[in-house]
Amino acid sequence: MSILAAIRREEKKVKKQLARLQNDLIGLQSAGRALGKSASRDITTIKKRVMSAGARAKISKAAKKRWAKVKAQAKKAVA
Repeated sequence: MSILAAIRREEKKVKKQLARLQNDLIGLQSAGRALGKSASRDITTIKKRVMSAGARAKISKAAKKRWAKVKAQAKKAVA
């Protein structure tokens, strides 16, 4: 088997895959245009969730309380 023949076969496979992908892409773009503005929305603009300072303080206080309880039980177990 010739290396050149193998390369040509691979080239044909890749060209077929490329043509199939280009057709798929054209179809998707057509569907997007058909849907109009609802499809042109930018998906990457997800808003970041922001926690207020009061909420962070409450969570911190609760976590410290839980850990204090765990440490107190650990001291009782050691003693």
